[in-house]
Amino acid sequence: MIKPLSIEHFLEKAKTLPIIDVRSPGEFERGHIVGALNIPLFENHERAEVGTRYKRVGKESAFLLGLDIVGPKLSGFVKKSKKIAPEGEVLVHCWRGGMRSGSFATLLSSAGMKVSTLIGGYKKYRNFILEELSQPLNIIVLGGKTGSGKTEILYELQKQGEQILDLESLANHKGSAFGMLGQAPQPMTEHFENMLYAEFAKLDPTRRIWVEDESRNIGCCNIPDALWQQMRKTQVAYIDVDREIRVQRLIEEYAHFSFDELKAATDRILKRLGGQHHKAAIEALGNGDFSFGTDIALNYYDKTYLHGLSKRDPSKITTFKVTENNPSATAAQLIAGI
Repeated sequence: MIKPLSIEHFLEKAKTLPIIDVRSPGEFERGHIVGALNIPLFENHERAEVGTRYKRVGKESAFLLGLDIVGPKLSGFVKKSKKIAPEGEVLVHCWRGGMRSGSFATLLSSAGMKVSTLIGGYKKYRNFILEELSQPLNIIVLGGKTGSGKTEILYELQKQGEQILDLESLANHKGSAFGMLGQAPQPMTEHFENMLYAEFAKLDPTRRIWVEDESRNIGCCNIPDALWQQMRKTQVAYIDVDREIRVQRLIEEYAHFSFDELKAATDRILKRLGGQHHKAAIEALGNGDFSFGTDIALNYYDKTYLHGLSKRDPSKITTFKVTENNPSATAAQLIAGI
C-alpha cells in the first residue's frame, strides 16, 4: 500500500516513522530532512551515467540503463528498509517525488510494507521550510563583544524557561576566525537550514526566542536572509562585559589549542589587525603570553562588533552591565530587564 502525503502530513508522520531518502549520496550530503536515512537508488557515478544517457540518447535508453543498475540491488533495498522499519511502515522520498521514490515505494509495498511518499519530494520540503523560516518571529538578539560568554548565557536562559536557537551549534562554528577550532566539520548551508528548521519546529512561535547576535555568515554557513533581516531589526539585549572577564574567558576557551592552530586563525585576520599588531600577537602566542595575544585580537573584534551595533536602531538596544562571570545571574538579569 502506497499513500502520497502533503509536506505537512509527511512531517507529522516523520515524528514517529523512519524516513528513507533514495537520492544519491551526494544529494543527501548537501542536505536532507533531519533524521532521514539514505538508501540511494543510484550511487553518485551511476546517477551521472543515467543523466548523461538521458541527454545523449533519450528517456527510454536512460530508463533501461537505470533498470540494469538497480536490478541487482533490489533485495538489498528491501532488507535494509525492513531493518530500518521493523514495524513495516516507512516514509520515502526523492528529489521531486517522481520515479525514484515511486519505484522504491512500489518495491517495498510489494514486499508487504506500508509506504507513504512525499508529494513534490525533497524540493517541496525545501520550499516549505524556507517559507516557514521567513515567518515573523518574536526574536530577541543577545548581543555582546567577543568573549562575553553569550552561548553560556543563552543556555542559562533556556534553563530558566526561555526559548533559544543556538545558530553556532548548528553551524559547528563560533563565528570568529578562531570559531572552527575544536569543532566538527561544518554542514553545507542547505543542511544548516534544514537543521535550523528542525529546531525551530520544536518551539512555540508565539513566545519570544533568544538568538546570539551573528554576522550573515557563520563560517561557511549562511543564515537564511529573511531570518537574518529579522535579527537585524529586532530588539537587542546587549551585555557590556568587563574586558578582563572576556580575556580570561577566551584564554580558557582557546589556549589549549596548538600554536600552529592559533597562528593559522590569527593569520586569517592579518589584514584587519595590520602587520605590526599581527606580528605582536603571533609573538605573544609563541611565548605563551595568551593574555597579551588575546588583548590584541580583541582590539579588532571590539571595533568590528561596535561598528555593527551602531547600524542598529538605538531605541531597540537595551544595555546590561556585567561585572562578574556568572552566566546564570546574567540570564536572570536579562529576563527581568526585557
